[in-house]
Amino acid sequence: MSTPPTATGTASIERLPMTLPRLAEKKRLGEAIVMVTAYDFPGARVAEEAGVDLVLVGDSAGQVVLGYESTVPVSVDEMLMLSSAVRRGLRTPLLVGDLPFGSYEASDEQAVATAQRFVKQAGCDAVKLERGGSSVARTRAIVQAGIPVMGHVGLTPQTATALGGYRAQGRTAERALVVARDAVALQDAGCFSLVFEAIPAAVATELMPRLQIPVIGIGAGDAVDGQVLVFHDLLGIGDGMAPRFVKRYAELRGEMVGAVRAFAEDVRAGRFPKAEHTYSIDPEELSGFRAGIADIEGPYPSSSGSSTVARRQT
Repeated sequence: MSTPPTATGTASIERLPMTLPRLAEKKRLGEAIVMVTAYDFPGARVAEEAGVDLVLVGDSAGQVVLGYESTVPVSVDEMLMLSSAVRRGLRTPLLVGDLPFGSYEASDEQAVATAQRFVKQAGCDAVKLERGGSSVARTRAIVQAGIPVMGHVGLTPQTATALGGYRAQGRTAERALVVARDAVALQDAGCFSLVFEAIPAAVATELMPRLQIPVIGIGAGDAVDGQVLVFHDLLGIGDGMAPRFVKRYAELRGEMVGAVRAFAEDVRAGRFPKAEHTYSIDPEELSGFRAGIADIEGPYPSSSGSSTVARRQT
C-alpha cells in the first residue's frame, strides 16, 4: 500500500484515525456518524479535510464515475484502482471498499480472496457486502479471515432487478420483516456496522433497539446512528434526477460547466493566456537559444511548406 501524503490543515492533524472501537463508542455515546463516498484522490482529500468519520468507495462509482448504467458491470480491478487512489488521500477516516457484483457470491473462498485484495492491494480498512441476508455466510467467512465487514440491507442496487427496481424496501409487513431478519443475521455473522438503504423511517426506528452495532442510513430516517450520501449527489456534480433521500449541499455541475465554457471562450477570443500566465527567460539566454536553433533542421514543414525548418538569421 502506498503511504498517504501528509495531510494538510489543522483539522486532520488534531483528529485521531477512526477505528472500529471508536466507531462503536460513538454509537454508545449517541454521537452521529458521518460517511460519504469517494472515488479518487481529490475526493478523498475533500472528505479528509471536511472531517468525516468513514469513507466508502462504493460500487456506485460504476454510474457516477465510470459511466455504466448500473453498478453491476463494475469489476474488481476497477474498484481496486479507485480504492487505491482514495487511500492515498486519507489519513483519519475509516476506509471501506465495496465488493462488486460477482466477486464474492460463488464461495467463501472467493469472498475471502476478494476481500484480501481490497485490504492488501488497495489499503482498505474494511469491506462492504451488499446482498443482504444472502451474504451472511460470506460475511462470516470474511470476518473469520480477520477482515471487518460492513453489511447492507434494504435497497441493494446490485440486486435491484430482483427487488423490482430502484425502489424503497420494507414497505409491507412481510418485506419489513425480511429487512429485520437480514439485519439481525448480518449482525450475528460479525458485521461491525450496517447500511440501511431506502427503508421506511418507522421500520428503521423499530429495528434500532435490536441492533448493537452502528447503523448508517441512506434514506432510512434519523433514528439510525449516522448518515451517508454519494459524493456526487450531495455536491450536485452528477446530472439526472437524484433519489428522494438526497439533499444537495451545492450545485457544482453548473459551476463546472460554466468555468469550462468560459475557458473555451477565452481561448477562442485570444483572451487566454496573457503575459501573467507565461514563463520568462533571460534575454541573453534567449539570444543564445536563437543562435542555436538557427542551425537546427528537421523533417517538419515550415509555414511556407518547405520540408525543413526555415532558418532565421539573428
